[in-house]
Amino acid sequence: MTENPSTPKVTFVGVGAIGLPMAARVAAAGFDLTAVDFSAAQRTAAQEQGLRAAASAASAAEADAVIVMVATGDQLRSAALGSHSQTSENPGSEGPGAAGAGAGEPESAGLIAAMRPGTSLIVMSTVGPEAVQALVEPARERGIRLVDAPVTGGIARAALGSLRLFVSADPEGIQENRELLESMGTIVECGTEIGDGQAFKAVNQLLCSVHIVAAAEALALAQRLGLDPAQVLEAVAEGAAGSFMLSDRGPRMLEGPDAQVASAVGIFVKDASLVSDIAGAHGFEAPMLEAARAKYLEAADAGLARQDDSQVIATYQR
Repeated sequence: MTENPSTPKVTFVGVGAIGLPMAARVAAAGFDLTAVDFSAAQRTAAQEQGLRAAASAASAAEADAVIVMVATGDQLRSAALGSHSQTSENPGSEGPGAAGAGAGEPESAGLIAAMRPGTSLIVMSTVGPEAVQALVEPARERGIRLVDAPVTGGIARAALGSLRLFVSADPEGIQENRELLESMGTIVECGTEIGDGQAFKAVNQLLCSVHIVAAAEALALAQRLGLDPAQVLEAVAEGAAGSFMLSDRGPRMLEGPDAQVASAVGIFVKDASLVSDIAGAHGFEAPMLEAARAKYLEAADAGLARQDDSQVIATYQR
């Protein structure tokens, strides 16, 4: 493909299960994108979708915006500030649904040091407020706009470009990157304070964590009562008891262990634990979250961490 010098350049770090379809949407919107990933398998997957892929984030030096989609706060810190602490070929250990599976290997000096002043660093990982706030001062000193923009919607919505983006940044940072962000979904403006997007996402993940487990518990009860769970699901899903998670995960719960992995149990081990830590740091008790978190941990301990998160239902079927 012939490069157009006027086309905005984007480096996308971390093209795992959800990062790859997001990167594909950005490229389809006309941005000059380089997909960066430490995993050779993920780079190959990116190339099969027609993306330019690289093992190093050297392209960040010429990028107008750098998107980071890794799994954990440690991976974000490593990528943005520079560290070789990450040695795993697949640092997104949560499994096939991990947002950062096969995240980009960080440069020794980190992305912020490599980027040009006046460009944007967009954090789309779910890592909690503190992990993103730790980048505020380094980014300011370098003259880089920092945008906090975690996403929700899963792999299917990522592929459609219909994610919800919880965005917090200064208005100029949002406006400067509006077209880029909207190529991946709908912007929900969450304020100007970096970290507020992560806080919105924490509330979102509390609800998601609880709703999935509640759906599993309900369908498992239907089975115990000798009912046809598929019939029960159809009967209640569109009524007052319905929820997105019941309608979306319910059919996969009934498929059992062979259900396609759209989001792994390990993701909710990570996210429920992250939300628990955030709540605890603010002195907030969240007993429903803790009950759901215990179920994800139980499922992971049973060897289901890489199974679809719907398979948390197995903890009720033993």
